[in-house]
Amino acid sequence: MPQFHRALGVLAGKWKGEILWQLVQRKHRFGELRQSIPGVTQHMLTTQLRDLEANGLVKRTVYPEVPPRVEYEITPSAQALKPMFDELFKWSQEYGFPAAAPPKASPRGENEHPKPPRQNHP
Repeated sequence: MPQFHRALGVLAGKWKGEILWQLVQRKHRFGELRQSIPGVTQHMLTTQLRDLEANGLVKRTVYPEVPPRVEYEITPSAQALKPMFDELFKWSQEYGFPAAAPPKASPRGENEHPKPPRQNHP
């Protein structure tokens, strides 16, 4: 059980799943990864890639060119996660979650989902 908790800890974290999903498909350069994951900042992508690399899931290769070219790919241990990603993809196709629609405005211009009343605490 402790190994499972450690494994979840390595995989948990905002963007790690999406980074691994992209790298399961093929190698990517940093800019390609950033473009393929909407909303991720350069700092967060760098941080998560470093963490995944430190945990042996991502391999970073720097080519001695000018300007330097850096590619990221998954390691064999991360490649073993591909069946899990395939199943998660199938699950998302069958039970996927639709994009949340913004709340509709009422005739008075208020949201249909009013805020709960404030609690007065003594």
